[in-house]
Amino acid sequence: MRDQVFRAITHLSRPRTEVFAFFSDPANLERLTPPWLSFRILTPEPLPRGEGAVYDYALRLHGLPLRWRTLILQWEEGHRFEDLQTRGPYANWHHVHRFEDAPGGGTRMTDEVHWRLPFGWLGRLAAPLVARDVRRIFTYREEVLKGHFQESTPPAGRPAPRMAP
Repeated sequence: MRDQVFRAITHLSRPRTEVFAFFSDPANLERLTPPWLSFRILTPEPLPRGEGAVYDYALRLHGLPLRWRTLILQWEEGHRFEDLQTRGPYANWHHVHRFEDAPGGGTRMTDEVHWRLPFGWLGRLAAPLVARDVRRIFTYREEVLKGHFQESTPPAGRPAPRMAP
């Protein structure tokens, strides 16, 4: 199975430095993760930050308990960071977070995730279901962000985060 690519773009009216500061606090990941995943950070506090930080998590996916370990590969303060799953349910999960000043003000936040399931043909069969779950997770996350930064409700018909070809 080759990597799948997911991209989501979120526009927030708040300054890039404020949005990045929210994301640079790893404790906020629990707020951004849907309750149906029963997500918990296992890494003891104080949580490390920046390049080289490692985090351990527990979650439940469709009732199945999972452990996940993430390594922060790159960190460019105020602009971007990358995380890589080093242990968990995916054969590959590489997530790039980009923060840019949006034209006209605010922040354009782009998430790009390259993911691949293990188990060969079985993973290929499950990929459409996993793609749906990934979209649901990022849709939930966008709703939480809009609420946190007190954004107005997007207009009807706004496209949902999309899967790249």
